[in-house]
Amino acid sequence: MSKSTTTYVGLDVHKDSVDIATCGAARAAKAEHLGSVGGGLEPVTKALRRQVSRGQRLHIVYEAGPCGFVLQRHLAALGWHCEVIAPSSIVKAPGERVKTDRRDAIKLARLASQGLLTAVRVPDRGDEAVRDVVRAREDAVREQRCARQRLKALLLRNGIVYVGRSSWTAAHLRWIARLKLPETAQQLAFQEYLHAITEASARIARLEQALRDLLPDWPLAPVVAALQALRGVQLIAAITLTAEIQDFWRFASPRHLMAYLGLVPGEHTSGPRRRLGAITKAGNSPARRILVEIAQHYDQPARVSPIIARRHTNLSKAVTDIAWSAQVRLCARFRRLGARRLLRNKIVVAIARELCGFVWAIAREVTVPAQPRQ
Repeated sequence: MSKSTTTYVGLDVHKDSVDIATCGAARAAKAEHLGSVGGGLEPVTKALRRQVSRGQRLHIVYEAGPCGFVLQRHLAALGWHCEVIAPSSIVKAPGERVKTDRRDAIKLARLASQGLLTAVRVPDRGDEAVRDVVRAREDAVREQRCARQRLKALLLRNGIVYVGRSSWTAAHLRWIARLKLPETAQQLAFQEYLHAITEASARIARLEQALRDLLPDWPLAPVVAALQALRGVQLIAAITLTAEIQDFWRFASPRHLMAYLGLVPGEHTSGPRRRLGAITKAGNSPARRILVEIAQHYDQPARVSPIIARRHTNLSKAVTDIAWSAQVRLCARFRRLGARRLLRNKIVVAIARELCGFVWAIAREVTVPAQPRQ
């Protein structure tokens, strides 16, 4: 079938409505708005079948958003080429001030016909399911942290301050259990905050156990085991990194992974002047956050502790060699940056950026490139 029969279809997808626009493959072709249909799979399928019945080959695109990948999987199962587009790749004119569903659909169809869009990777259902559990745990951790802050704020307002070294240790929890506020109403609020912390902690424990139960049957389990060869990467951190990134082969180099995780500095260069700013914080925030947490562990000299040695069991020599190289390099770099009296936060982010390279190398050591989707 010739290229002239290809029709590019732009979908602006919402929960209750989907706007549809088409554009031909010819250079001078003009995008046209076909109309709006109800949300859901059947209305969209019915509208697109009309285009197929006219002998047109469809190239369908829609923007990644809260509706997920259900529509893409449905259309792909029907044998139609459908891509989910990264919102950051959609160009916007400087003077563009009007945004409607109709215009968005037309723009997607036009840019698709010109090859100016970047598709995101659509995860398998199993990979997405594990990632949903990982993100549910992230939400539970966030709720636990907020509940703890609210409880400490209540105590501070009442002049009750813990004098121990660290909060939320066993000693701190025993101290909290002995507290009694002077007013009955305040005691009620105190108990509710404490109950919220207990509930969030129980949710975290349940979700972590669910991840352990899912791991043996997950195809990416070898990546999880291999990443634990790195210092500071225990089971939950390894699962989080693997579930969020999934296919490491889509990154041609470690720099591409660093950029995807938003760990590279922003840059504004004009003429001879080059100015680097804060990290971009683009892309996947859960993976970036977990890497920054891991980077905190490289402030001590390189050493294979008994815990790390146990995690090295049954791993290949290539993986353990990469993990040891990471320790030697990153621990030394942490000391050098510290000697320059840089802020610790800057040092940790720099270490997390370089750690990306070792994560990339280990993951590609234990996996093979994914076969392209048909």
